[in-house]
Amino acid sequence: MNSSQPYPERIQFERRLRRLERDVLRMGALVEQSFRLSHQSLFDRNLTAAQTIPVLDKQIDQLYRQIELDCATLMTLQAPVAKDMRLLSAYMQLVRDLERIGDYAKDLAEIAIKLFPYPPSPYLPEIAVMSHQAQAMLAMSLVALADLDEVAGRQLKQEDDTVDTAYETLYQHLAGQRDIKGVVEPILLLGLIIRYLERMADHATNIGQRVAYIVTGHRG
Repeated sequence: MNSSQPYPERIQFERRLRRLERDVLRMGALVEQSFRLSHQSLFDRNLTAAQTIPVLDKQIDQLYRQIELDCATLMTLQAPVAKDMRLLSAYMQLVRDLERIGDYAKDLAEIAIKLFPYPPSPYLPEIAVMSHQAQAMLAMSLVALADLDEVAGRQLKQEDDTVDTAYETLYQHLAGQRDIKGVVEPILLLGLIIRYLERMADHATNIGQRVAYIVTGHRG
């Protein structure tokens, strides 16, 4: 065999790696869809969207478990080189971030159902902007991952600062409510919504950082 040609084992490994990459991006697309549906549930009062999310969440969780298993298998059976190990390690971490964003989307849908009987809050438009910002961050992180774009991955930290500022502002508004008549549940639920959106943005930022690690081998 010509020494410049890759070994059959290497060809097989790279084929499985490409399939793994496709699965990670497919999981990302499902999480994006779940996030969009949670937004519709909350801000369009779309009950059907809220009821669709648990089905998607099961698919996300199933894909998450499969990807983790595939990563572990490739790590242990194929004797990957250092760069492969870095990629597989980053995949295992970033699919956890994706899975958590999916979980939060499901939580937001459950909150939307609880809010449904109440009149819309005057703070919903501001919270909707925050949701759009977090969704844009998830989309950016997935594009950075697909392109292995280190610069785009690191840029997410700046976007996260915007979401953090929105969270602090909205939290102060909600915490400063006076003379609440009737039940306080809607205020408490709005507090949970902004907290979940802030965490979703954090996980998108983590994905960006992991993309940078894949490319450079440096963390932080």
